Amino acid sequence: MAVSRMLRAGGAVFTLLALAVGCTSTPDFTPKPKGYNRIDLPPHAYQMLAPGHPYRFEYSRYAKVLRDSSYLAQPHWINIYYPSLQANVQITYADLARKPQLYGKMLEDARKLTSKHEIKATAIDENVLKTPNGMRVSVFELQGEVPSQFQFYTTDSTKHFFRGALYFRTATANDSLAPVIEYVKQDIVRMLNTLQYQ
Repeated sequence: MAVSRMLRAGGAVFTLLALAVGCTSTPDFTPKPKGYNRIDLPPHAYQMLAPGHPYRFEYSRYAKVLRDSSYLAQPHWINIYYPSLQANVQITYADLARKPQLYGKMLEDARKLTSKHEIKATAIDENVLKTPNGMRVSVFELQGEVPSQFQFYTTDSTKHFFRGALYFRTATANDSLAPVIEYVKQDIVRMLNTLQYQ
């Protein structure tokens, strides 16, 4: 009788153990695909650059115009800075009417600053755009993990040389920044389409 009780008790313990092991088995795990943070971008809205420069253009209402404070900065070098996006469009300008010898140097610098990214760039696409004002703008789109994804310059070769480059103040990979890059590129195209010299 004692033996049969022990067998029943042992059977009950075995059944409980089997249930416990069965209930704790891990379900099939399926890894989720890699995702990116959602970036909410405001609708495009523009304002005119304040007077005081030999050029004017429309720029984003969500950006600030900051004076270029680098030690190389010349008069009328500015930054169009997007605080919420950590994006910066650096603008440089040369008055060729006063210093015609700057034309060759500025043209060479524009090409050199773009080609510096060839080491990390998977592609550099160059296009020439014509603005509504009749200006021709050389535009460079850089692919890959480069610090500057979009650069441009325009010149009439006798009076004005206007150059810009887009940079981000973040270590985020460019593929996850793609929507922001496209957003700021649209603003840059608006800037170029409304560019006028004073």
